[in-house]
Amino acid sequence: MLVGMHPHQDGPLARLRRGHEDLVLELLRKHGPLTRAELGQHSGLSRTTLSDIVTELIESGAVVATAPGTAPRRRGRPVEALTLNPSAGQAIGIDFARRAVHVSAVNVAHEVIGSASEPHDPGLPWEERIALAERLVGTLADGALRLGALNAIGVGVVGPVGDPDSGPAQPWPSTDLPALLRKRFQAPVLVDNNTRLAALAEATWGAAAGGQDVLYLRLSHGVGGGLVVAGALHRGAYGLSGEFGHIAVESGDGRCSCGATGCLETVASVGAVLTAYRRAGGHADGLAELLGALEAGDPVALRTLEAAGTHIGTVLAAVCNAVGPGVIVLGGELATAGTPLFEPVERALRAHIMPISRDRVDLRPATLGEAGGALGGIALVLHESPLLSHYPAAPG
Repeated sequence: MLVGMHPHQDGPLARLRRGHEDLVLELLRKHGPLTRAELGQHSGLSRTTLSDIVTELIESGAVVATAPGTAPRRRGRPVEALTLNPSAGQAIGIDFARRAVHVSAVNVAHEVIGSASEPHDPGLPWEERIALAERLVGTLADGALRLGALNAIGVGVVGPVGDPDSGPAQPWPSTDLPALLRKRFQAPVLVDNNTRLAALAEATWGAAAGGQDVLYLRLSHGVGGGLVVAGALHRGAYGLSGEFGHIAVESGDGRCSCGATGCLETVASVGAVLTAYRRAGGHADGLAELLGALEAGDPVALRTLEAAGTHIGTVLAAVCNAVGPGVIVLGGELATAGTPLFEPVERALRAHIMPISRDRVDLRPATLGEAGGALGGIALVLHESPLLSHYPAAPG
């Protein structure tokens, strides 16, 4: 959560003050220790406004004042310098993916302290997944992370995350995941769909940083995504936004995990593409072997990716025609195939999107990799990105 601000305050004065706090924190991050006079010169803020902002940042622990004498002395009272307190307001992001746990941490200066990941069996019990997350967090910053200083934890999980009173079933049956995490880490917890959080991360720090209208699609063991519309992360009614993997494709007839047939996920997930490759005569035990076949120019592998990419591009075009994004980001393990996937996606996208939009949509690979969901959890916690200005979430 932004230092000194309530997550739901979003009036003009609150936004102005948030901008001033951002400016002061950024200057201290960029320049290191600064006196109040130097902060005033760099920021252009009035002495009164700067004094109020600095006082609140010091009281919250985000900024510390050095002892007199550490800064250059002039006549009169010694001049103190102000600097970021790297141990204050730390935040952790955890992504409980289907087959792995990913964690990331940042300090109050929004500097990434570290990231770590470890795969696991998809049937691993939740208590053991949480223990794994705790162990991974303990490896960050050479074990020097102070959990007592945590501001909050942002958590990504597979599947829809809605209002527990009126929304769909949560993705952790018979387990109160937020309560378990609060008990383990002694910090407030926010939970959301991990793919939507990856979309937030890519639009905050990654391939679409600064984008106001972004479509993110992750091609993994499942297929999903997220939308940033008019500069805000779109959650949807009951947390059901971004389920692009369940859009029907024209020739699809496979049974999907959602119970329907012909969903994009049945032709564009990692498992579906591997199955299609084997049926066509290819030999691959896993994605690594398929990627190796692509690199070697295997025509069967290339045709398999051509078919999958065509379906993906056709679905993306339909979503683009409805939403009108400026940037499309493709992520997930399958997206590491690179050109053999991106080229057919691009061709199908251009063939089916409205002509006026063809040169206005930029297709890009994701840049944050496995850390995307965890970093999105941190963005959710910090509540600093304008992408979250209309996002209805608060620590539990």
